[in-house]
Amino acid sequence: LHQRDNKKLIDTLQRLRDLGNTLIVVEHDEETIRSADYVIDMGPGAGLHGGEIIAKGTPEDIEKNPNSLTGQYLSKKLQIDLPDKRRITDKYIRLYTCSEHNLKDIDVNIPLGVLTLITGVSGSGKSTLIYDILYKGLKKKLHKSRVNPGKHELIEFDVDIDKVIVIDQSPIGKTPRSNPSTYTKVFDEIRKIFAQTSEAKIRGYKPGRFSFNVKGGRCEACRGDGLIKIEMNFLPDIYVECEECKGRRYNKETLEVTYKGKNIA
Repeated sequence: LHQRDNKKLIDTLQRLRDLGNTLIVVEHDEETIRSADYVIDMGPGAGLHGGEIIAKGTPEDIEKNPNSLTGQYLSKKLQIDLPDKRRITDKYIRLYTCSEHNLKDIDVNIPLGVLTLITGVSGSGKSTLIYDILYKGLKKKLHKSRVNPGKHELIEFDVDIDKVIVIDQSPIGKTPRSNPSTYTKVFDEIRKIFAQTSEAKIRGYKPGRFSFNVKGGRCEACRGDGLIKIEMNFLPDIYVECEECKGRRYNKETLEVTYKGKNIA
């Protein structure tokens, strides 16, 4: 969120609190942390290196705790250093007369070969300019895509550009179940390893048995999702852990096959 919108959100949270509600927020933003009445800091690292309560108390208590990485940044003992110099370029992508949605016939030069940040308050036109016009326009120009970009007159660039890639929150594979291991095909090799174990061979299990996308080895109660979706009228859907597989995505028989003491889940 932009800092202006961040302030509005914090004010709203505090008004809800003042009405007698208990609010629990998962957040890394410094302003939100400092606005909290009580903070629980977890760590010390991520994944296997996490899972502990490092510090708790007021934001000031967290700041004074030498074991808290969050506290060290709050107290400015640690900070992200600004670069000593900025990369400079004289080559640009040039967008002319952008007028999609709320854009006011603007011309924009975006430098090439550098890190460019587009900022502004929510609803100011950032996504329209970059996604609807720049990304879709380059996709059509470079890749002959049939996508229709937002209203603009022309896109030019000072040097040749070979491709354009957008990184967003869309699923990385063909289905929402995709994850880095399935997308990079690493999981294919993992499934093959389990299929080569003695127990799998005795049972006649092939690599497909260890996929959570097809019938056979997956839990059919949740269809390999590990979660059950509950539709809520007039509210966002909620997801609860599958009671059958306890979130492990596979059926009991598949989980009985182990490699070096670990199953596929």
